[in-house]
Amino acid sequence: MIEIRDLYKYYGATRALGPVSAEIAQGEIVGLLGVNGAGKTTALRILACDLLPSSGSVRVDGIDVVERPEAVRERIGYLPDVPPLYGDMRVGEFLAFAARLRGVASSDVARRVGAVEELTALADRNDDPISTLSHGYQQRVGIAQAIIHEPKLVVLDEPISGLDPVQIVEMRQLVRTLAGKHTVILSSHILSEISETCDRLLVIKDGEIVASGTESELSTKLLEGIRVRVALRSPGSSSAVLSLKAKKALGDVTGVTNVEDTTIAESSDEVAAFIVEAKQDVRPAVAAAAVSAGFELLELGRLEHELESVFLRLARTAPKANENGATS
Repeated sequence: MIEIRDLYKYYGATRALGPVSAEIAQGEIVGLLGVNGAGKTTALRILACDLLPSSGSVRVDGIDVVERPEAVRERIGYLPDVPPLYGDMRVGEFLAFAARLRGVASSDVARRVGAVEELTALADRNDDPISTLSHGYQQRVGIAQAIIHEPKLVVLDEPISGLDPVQIVEMRQLVRTLAGKHTVILSSHILSEISETCDRLLVIKDGEIVASGTESELSTKLLEGIRVRVALRSPGSSSAVLSLKAKKALGDVTGVTNVEDTTIAESSDEVAAFIVEAKQDVRPAVAAAAVSAGFELLELGRLEHELESVFLRLARTAPKANENGATS
């Protein structure tokens, strides 16, 4: 669906982006992750034909963004970081206006407005002035206008910025509904949310893609394995004895590289929790070792949202990515 080869963007002598090479398949939801100024918005604007590259090539659905930008725009829905809304217009009126601008046939405008309002949960806001909507609903209107013409590619720049926790969950669910029928590229610096929403992540640092993969793949590559949380109980034991004995039992498991104490809500002298780092998935072996050592196993699971550790490591010292996005 998208092919990017040796893409660069300069502002004068300043390199804002590049070199960037990547491929994105039809129906994927791909996240661009990076700190402010990393180059995310520049990359999205080039994909949306809102900005010309300095060099390199970008093809969307087989069409070059420089040679045939109008043909690419027909296939793209774009939501910039500030939604392009007219506050004095009503929701349905604005979406109909956006549909006509995007070339939707007059006979099909009402159907398309109804369809996107249903998808984005805006049907009961059809007659509301956009200026009266909450920020979360205005973001929904922004996405609705981006998909009004049924584009193959949807580009979303920071779609969850400024949303409250409930709105973030709703937006995540909305973006996931676009998968399959649309290819979706979105940017964010909110680590946990982008990992929840996207099939794959492209991490950008200083204008370059420094890593590509799922959260699990990035964790395995860059944290050199997995991290497992274990909570154990040993009735009648002191906390010091429990910790010493548990670390010995868990540390002897093949593949375990480190065991460290961590906090647990169920705090007592008889209960302790640990983070186990390992080269591979050691959960069955850890469970067996804990039971064999006489512990009651209260909790065992891989840590969720390891992306923050990955992201911080990338931000400090990032390996270069090859043209397929793999780290080296």
